Amino acid sequence: MRRAWPILVVWSISLVFALQTGRDLAYNVFYLLSAVIALSYLWAWANVNWVRLSRYTRTRRSQVGKTADEQLEVRNLSRLPKLWLEVRDYSDLPGHHASQVVTSLMANRKRRWSVRTICQLRGRFTLGPMSIASGDPLGLFRIERTITATAPFIVYPATIDLPAFSPQEGQLTGGEAMQRRTHHITTNVSGVRDYEPGDSFNRIHWRSTARTGRLIVKEFELDPSADIWLFLDMDGEMHFSAARSELSQPRRLTPEAYWTAEKPSFQIFPTTEEYGVTVTASLAKHFLARNRAVGLISYARQREVVQADRGERQLTKILETLAVIRADGRVAFSQVLEAEGRYLSRHSTIIAVTASPDQDWVRSLRELGRRGLRSVAIVVAADTFGRTKPPDAVLAELIASGIPPYLVRRGDTLEAALSRQAIMGEASAPARPVPTSVPQATGERPPPVVEPNGREL
Repeated sequence: MRRAWPILVVWSISLVFALQTGRDLAYNVFYLLSAVIALSYLWAWANVNWVRLSRYTRTRRSQVGKTADEQLEVRNLSRLPKLWLEVRDYSDLPGHHASQVVTSLMANRKRRWSVRTICQLRGRFTLGPMSIASGDPLGLFRIERTITATAPFIVYPATIDLPAFSPQEGQLTGGEAMQRRTHHITTNVSGVRDYEPGDSFNRIHWRSTARTGRLIVKEFELDPSADIWLFLDMDGEMHFSAARSELSQPRRLTPEAYWTAEKPSFQIFPTTEEYGVTVTASLAKHFLARNRAVGLISYARQREVVQADRGERQLTKILETLAVIRADGRVAFSQVLEAEGRYLSRHSTIIAVTASPDQDWVRSLRELGRRGLRSVAIVVAADTFGRTKPPDAVLAELIASGIPPYLVRRGDTLEAALSRQAIMGEASAPARPVPTSVPQATGERPPPVVEPNGREL
């Protein structure tokens, strides 16, 4: 309506002039202006009506470093052409630009375009709402309609292949099976039962089926390998970020990045929180791919526990939890280990991922080790993110306690950082230069990291 104010003022003046003078010319000008205003408004109103706007997404989940693909379609349902339509998208997915201007949309025709976005931040986002705006040829009116429909979209954290990560893992003594049923096929058969829809045919016990005349399937128990529990420290006071200038917005990508690389590169956001989440997600994928039972425990704003299990469904549960978890917890990591470690079975393996320079959590792991639990520590070096205190004391305490430590510094490729255990004084060594990108989990090994003495890691 702001554009229409000048013509409305002229229309009012023409009306007053016609009433005052009574001349035919004045009335003709007034009628002409009235017709132009009315037709312009009706034109703009008709352009945003009898229009259908649709969006099609292949899947409503993706992963950092991968793409989010969707298609948007505008269909003209009227018998009149649409001169122009401005489709504006208000999705909060970073870097997602789906807005478009559609011109010359003829009657009963449609226009479709594709949008491909490289996901750079994890989290739960919203696709939509959207709006359609149009106007008249004279530019007097601009009418906008809002489509309030939205759809959730979740971006999982990135996962990196860790072929060289092989710490000692706990094993149950005696080789006896655990008395716990599982839907996975193992070498330990616990009994038989009637077939139910959804059971795979390789579980059928053919001798019992032939004897009873109905389908009988086998039930299995877990094998003697112990569970692996990932403990992620989400204490808000122990997480740090890089310089504020580096945390502005996700970097803009060139058009070639969408088409030249099948799996484009990405950067881990320079915060200890994102490094810890990426490490945890990569470890979960690493052990689940080896048919290990993996669980997750973390105290953020609330207690997050994913019970230990195996398979692709378990990886999805862990990634969904890690996608939305934030470092806003108020419980010290040592207290989390003490509270949750008492409920773990003997010979389980604890993998602690933290950036805390406090040594209390190391003592908690040592106490759990006396109960028969094995531990592995992955320390994110907070000093490479702006904190002045290096984790030398924590590494020394871990080595003295017999707990294998791994050190991850800002700019490290996780595959190289988790390929060997940390040594004394490594935290005080100069940080490696920050690479421009971190390779996606494509199965290709990054360039080898070489120590000053020339030994390749």
